[in-house]
Amino acid sequence: MAVKRVLYRLSAPAEPTAHPTASRASASDWGLLLLRLTFGLLMAGHGAQKLFGLFGGGGLAATGKGFDALGYHPGEVFAVIGGLSELLGGLGLALGFLTPLAAAALIGVMINAMVTVSGAHGLWAADGGVEYNVCIAVAALVITMIGPGRLAVDRFFRWGRGGWASAAVAVGLGGIGSAVTLSL
Repeated sequence: MAVKRVLYRLSAPAEPTAHPTASRASASDWGLLLLRLTFGLLMAGHGAQKLFGLFGGGGLAATGKGFDALGYHPGEVFAVIGGLSELLGGLGLALGFLTPLAAAALIGVMINAMVTVSGAHGLWAADGGVEYNVCIAVAALVITMIGPGRLAVDRFFRWGRGGWASAAVAVGLGGIGSAVTLSL
């Protein structure tokens, strides 16, 4: 009887744990960090171009004129909204902080960009199409679905694990924000 128990214990698969490498970050955690930092900081820089004229951007006055030309009135107000959405959404993703809200900000801006600027030009960015905007929205959504990883501020919160609920929040709030903006 004792031999059977020992043999059973030796042959039984080990119970899975929530984090097999609980003491160390995995390659996927580091990969998510690299993705979040690269993507998030580039998006934050894109917002800084609109808001402050950094990195070769036109700044608020020029961006406001561009928004006016697209039918967003007053253009400068919408430039602030778009720029802050990109800046804060990008920083949120980079830090892995309030990830679903950060993704929602970027998704909303990209929906607006597709509807007002690139949607009429087809798919490919070479023709002025939605390719670039779709990639940004999908990358933000995927980070939210997967979760920002263990090397993120959100690791302490339930939404830091990703999942369908976090994705629904990101898409829902991004869509609502976009619809409100487009209706004004």
